[in-house]
Amino acid sequence: MAEKMKSGAVGEELEVARGIAEDLRARGLFGDAAPGYYIRTFGCQQNEADSEQLAGIAEAMGFVPAPGPEGAKLILVNTCAIREHAEKKALSVIGTYKHVKDADPGVIIGVGGCMAAEAHRAETLKRSYPYVDFVFEPSSAFSLPSLVRDAMGGTRRFLSAGANGIAEGLPKVREKAYSAWLSVMYGCNNFCSYCIVPYVRGRERSRRPEDVVEEAKRLVDGGAKNITLLGQNVNSYGKDGDFGCGIAELMRRICRIDGDFELRFMTSHPKDASDELIDVIAEEKKVVKHFHLPVQSGSDRILAMMNRHYDRERYLSVVEKLRARVPDVTLTSDIIVGFPGEEEKDFLDTLDLMRLARFDMIFSFIYSPRVGTPAAKMEPQIPRDVSAERMERLLALGTALSEERNSRFVGRTLRVLADGVSRTDPGMMTGRGAPARPVHFPGGEELTGKFVNVDITGSGAFWIAGELSEKE
Repeated sequence: MAEKMKSGAVGEELEVARGIAEDLRARGLFGDAAPGYYIRTFGCQQNEADSEQLAGIAEAMGFVPAPGPEGAKLILVNTCAIREHAEKKALSVIGTYKHVKDADPGVIIGVGGCMAAEAHRAETLKRSYPYVDFVFEPSSAFSLPSLVRDAMGGTRRFLSAGANGIAEGLPKVREKAYSAWLSVMYGCNNFCSYCIVPYVRGRERSRRPEDVVEEAKRLVDGGAKNITLLGQNVNSYGKDGDFGCGIAELMRRICRIDGDFELRFMTSHPKDASDELIDVIAEEKKVVKHFHLPVQSGSDRILAMMNRHYDRERYLSVVEKLRARVPDVTLTSDIIVGFPGEEEKDFLDTLDLMRLARFDMIFSFIYSPRVGTPAAKMEPQIPRDVSAERMERLLALGTALSEERNSRFVGRTLRVLADGVSRTDPGMMTGRGAPARPVHFPGGEELTGKFVNVDITGSGAFWIAGELSEKE
């Protein structure tokens, strides 16, 4: 492909895929005109990173970006399975592509991502969506050339198993040259009772540190100012291999790369949040002082039922160490409301933990049963109206905490990476810094992708704003 795929964990399959891609490109696929591809992505940052690979492979086959599904010759839907709503939304979108296929039977439609790795959803796609040509699991993205080739020959393929290894060197098409996702590992070994991820993304597989550092250096050389390390449980990086390098050491190696850039990481599991990792956040200037540390619940009883492998005391001890070493840290978290068996006392424990931890921002979700997970069979399942009422209280507290935490930035000058013009106000820019919320300030498109200093003049629960600073 465009970047040579390295042999290794998935062996000869990579070379075969590369050869097919080169052959399809040489043959011109659909005649003289370059065919278009369109990718619709649902879900998390890892899915966004996966879609960058899919785009790279599509272009290696000779496709070019299309503005929408109409007119595209290759349509890919990268799905999410974390909640039922995400799956239903993806299925709804896939349903709208029937008219595209009806208008042009030569269009190829593929479905990938986490939902595609669920056997019952793959069967639904096979039986009820006959215009879908193929389905592939997240770890099988590199097989896209063979799937496209077979679809061109009229063969439908529905894969039931993904690859066990890691496909290094796949080409990527990044949306922004100055901001990049960098996957350091794949899969998860935790088996939280509510979570489908280990079943659809497989066991933990860490990339070799030299491969990660090499990619990070290419990103910096290519103009990346913001790099976010990704993994389902990023702080267990390296535990599945003999690299002699964990996530803390990996971050230190990346920080030694010459260049003006910032380093972030997500998502972390509290049981693996080590003192060494906290030291890296405190000591490395290039590491953004932000720690996303999902707690999910403040009740020890519920945490045990969730199979989280820590209790509230352990979680709060990590927070205490973090704030002692990095007093100004931005701390964000995930919380599930209405987990099976959650009583009012359990929910009050969660509110209490929120007050103690003083989160800058929370991402909260009403529990959604996932077929195949232990929690889906737990009793009692909490009525929707009870969960919704608890969610309202949780959001009210979260908003109050965010307002309090954001106010500490007023009167300070923050260094932020300008990330484009505001969608609602063309005279305003948004920027990323240590705060959980984007920073808004007057400016033009010419600042995009540059670091700027902003004097913060105001804040609220959901916003931080200021003026460009004259300070260097």
